[in-house]
Amino acid sequence: MKRNLMLVGTALSLSSCSSILGPAQPEVTVTVLGVNDFHGNLLPTSFRVPDPADRTKTVTVQAGGIETIGGILAQTRQENPNTVFVGVGDMTGASPLVSGLLRDEPTILALSELGMAVNVVGNHEFDYGYAELQRFQKGGCDSNDPGRACKYVNPFPGASYTYIGANVVDEKTGALAFPAYKIVQVGPARVAFVGAVLKDTPTVVTPSGVAGLRFEDEVAAINRVIPQIKRGNVDAIVALVHQGGASPDAFDVVNCKTLTGPIVDIARGLDPAVSAIMTGHTHRGYNCRVPGPDGQERVVIQGDAFGHLLQRLDLKVDTRANRVVSVESRNVLVDAANGPKDAAMTTIVQKAKAITDPVAGQTIATLGVEQITRAQNPAGESPLGDVIADSQLAATRAPEKGGAVIAFMNPGGIRADLPANVPNPGRRVTYGDTFAVQPFGNILAVITLTGAQIGAVLEQQFDNPSAGQNRILQVSEGFAYTWDNARPKGEKVVGITLNGQPLDPAASYRVTVNNFLADGGDNFTVFAQGTNRLGGDVDLDAFQNYLRGREVTPPPLGRITRLN
Repeated sequence: MKRNLMLVGTALSLSSCSSILGPAQPEVTVTVLGVNDFHGNLLPTSFRVPDPADRTKTVTVQAGGIETIGGILAQTRQENPNTVFVGVGDMTGASPLVSGLLRDEPTILALSELGMAVNVVGNHEFDYGYAELQRFQKGGCDSNDPGRACKYVNPFPGASYTYIGANVVDEKTGALAFPAYKIVQVGPARVAFVGAVLKDTPTVVTPSGVAGLRFEDEVAAINRVIPQIKRGNVDAIVALVHQGGASPDAFDVVNCKTLTGPIVDIARGLDPAVSAIMTGHTHRGYNCRVPGPDGQERVVIQGDAFGHLLQRLDLKVDTRANRVVSVESRNVLVDAANGPKDAAMTTIVQKAKAITDPVAGQTIATLGVEQITRAQNPAGESPLGDVIADSQLAATRAPEKGGAVIAFMNPGGIRADLPANVPNPGRRVTYGDTFAVQPFGNILAVITLTGAQIGAVLEQQFDNPSAGQNRILQVSEGFAYTWDNARPKGEKVVGITLNGQPLDPAASYRVTVNNFLADGGDNFTVFAQGTNRLGGDVDLDAFQNYLRGREVTPPPLGRITRLN
């Protein structure tokens, strides 16, 4: 359902229509609601928020879910008809089973029904490849996963919103793979949304997913089209950038000055004509201000992942002067327990659940604890990361399976706690719970690396521009090392051992990783140097098999230790 007049690519002048429409109101408030890193989370999940009684503490609430997002949108539109809904990337990919098992088509249709106008492509939009992303836009059933496509509705109609990306280029033709921007008529105002995905997307996506595409600098790509946008008599320009940062301030702190990460340099470089920057990728809620190249501060905002928070901008614009008078910003908690619900979204969720629940509800195992968390300690190790690495080693340890002695797991591939929601007094884990943890369907690979190469891999954890921070690999039982944050890059890792013995730089070791890492994903390029590669099980199958028949309790942390 399209609820706004939308113009894509080049802008059209409305001057010829002024006599028909009458004089424009000099000022109007446009409300922009945005969601980032939704990842097909049609259902609410646990989210920790500051405790109103004591902000030094947090409390867990159920947040997100497409029904409450729809309810908040309806409520906002009732309060201000001049409201537009946008996506800031990663609407799909790495999704729970209720959406992922249906190729994310329920999510795309739900967002379309809610009137989403535009979504900047995120890195996870490329999880299934460029051709499949084009199908998401245009519709149809010609999918690279026919077992899942068009199982929710046949034929799949495609997204009514527009995917944009000013910095994604077709290598063969040199043309943009997506429109750089979109102008949306919101009541009497014309708002341009210009978008870019992180330039390091090829390092965080399986290579086949971005084959034939080039990802350019975010700032240069956006600034390049600003003059064209200005010629369209727009009243406001908002950047949708699927790259982010982090702040020690809580998501509900307004105008924070503590933002760090790649988005800061992007914000400092974007043309002053951009009035606000809505961001994603780092899954962390913040509401900050960063000075642009003219020294004037502007809003840089991000909501939490999975629809827990909606970004909200209230733009007061002067439609006669085509300028923004003021910008107010806040993050809106999507309170699933107490918020309004959208009946049409309830229908979509119920249909998706009816198709997927018979699979999702199958009990896989009973844990020894209520939940195994993916939260990392200061060294970067997590209980769930240990368990997953152990499961992959167990699946490939036998000689006929590859003879592995070490397994590494990328933390970005661990998408949820096990299970995602607590309390869980029965300690039960279902197929849907495990799918939410590892939804990519990666294939395990056993490769041969020297001890020196393993050491080089570990050093790459601290030189990872795509993450904007350290990206600590999770490691299997028997493998241990220490890293010293005070030492320079390239020399941080010390004391690498396997089963209590120092790792021999000259010796060869059989190592298990998923195919994403084996191809050099997450900028771990040394893995791509591995030899004698042997394919194995799907990572989800290995994880489930490990959990079956035992009450898994996470081992004590200590495989990775940190100095300084």
